Amino acid sequence: MIRFLLKGILRDKSRSILPIAVVAIGVALTVVLSAYMKGAFGDMIDQNARFETGHVKIMSRSYAENKDQLPNDLALLGVEALKNTLDTEYPQMEWESRIKFGGLIDVPDEEGISKGQGPAAGIAINLLDENSKEAQRMNIETSLVQGKMPKKSGEAIIGHDFYEKLDLKIGDVFTFFGTTMEGSMTFKNYQVCGTIRFGAGAMDRGILIIDIKDAQEMLDMEDGTGEIVGFSKLNVYDDQETQIMAAEFNARFMDDQDEFSPIMMPLRAQNNLGEMLDYSNFMSGIFIFIFVFAMSIVLWNTGLLGGLRRYQEFGIRLALGESKGHIYRALIFEAILIGLIGSIVGTCIGLAGAYYLQIVGIDASEYLENSSMLMPSVLRAKVLPYMFFIGFIPGLIATVIGTMLSGIGIYKRETARLFKELEV
Repeated sequence: MIRFLLKGILRDKSRSILPIAVVAIGVALTVVLSAYMKGAFGDMIDQNARFETGHVKIMSRSYAENKDQLPNDLALLGVEALKNTLDTEYPQMEWESRIKFGGLIDVPDEEGISKGQGPAAGIAINLLDENSKEAQRMNIETSLVQGKMPKKSGEAIIGHDFYEKLDLKIGDVFTFFGTTMEGSMTFKNYQVCGTIRFGAGAMDRGILIIDIKDAQEMLDMEDGTGEIVGFSKLNVYDDQETQIMAAEFNARFMDDQDEFSPIMMPLRAQNNLGEMLDYSNFMSGIFIFIFVFAMSIVLWNTGLLGGLRRYQEFGIRLALGESKGHIYRALIFEAILIGLIGSIVGTCIGLAGAYYLQIVGIDASEYLENSSMLMPSVLRAKVLPYMFFIGFIPGLIATVIGTMLSGIGIYKRETARLFKELEV
């Protein structure tokens, strides 16, 4: 029977091309948009994790309450001992210290007189340790516009736009002015070894990157840090696991009576990313539901038109003695075959489109130039294993539902009307 129906679908293109095309288009859109939504939301979350939140972040309790102000006077101390404990207790994670700070950059001319100044947003990470993955994690080397990575203490990377604004050259020396952990004035000379552009407007304006040892020395933060960020060694954020980890850590180490006691915060609890995670999951589910519903309506109308055109065929089959139930079941089997063919074609087209968007992406940089939100300037799709079969859900369900609805007309055929049609 299946072979017979398949031959009918392939030979009678007038009744198969339109439904297959509708299913293929719907499935392709489902796959492409699902991949794009997953990629866009995933990139935003991943960008925040790599540059800002980590999969988990540890700060002092007071620092966490005022973290937008970068209060290094409330930083964690005894960091090496704490990191050793973390390595022992949570070996599935990689732990890195980071210090964020702000200040003023002053650029002298040949005579030592200031020729330009500008505010800098500094971040200190482990750059000089060959075993550290921080530079790779933050894509620093691949984001370099000019120059090279720091190889020794006293070298710094600054934002390329900032570099041009201050009329600097690779190898020039500038002076950073800021405040130490104790609140006193500090200044230190750095040599420009490279310029960088991340493609995120919130970071590219005035970014300054130095090694964490330099920052600890400059800010009087011996064995101290503003933040300790943790990343899964699998490079995959597990929302449930990080929440359990944070709860266990806080129950053990956090002290409500000590404002400098450490507190661990999962990615979900930072920068309103919990709402974004919930929203992305909700939108993926509602998106599939809407497509199933919309495609059911479209295919219902397509099936209804096809059914009207095939009324004479149904009449002849009924006159030959075929039961209404058998015809109805045959239509459903035919719909399943059409849904399978359309879903396979649509999935192939959708995956090709999703892969293209994953490689090329959509450039949104012109809309993010003045944005303070940390998000990638190129929004990309992300092809995941489940997208190889997600299109079959609306493709098959919608086709079958549409055919079932339109096929009800078979049971409304009356014998008197049937013979009248055959006489014509």
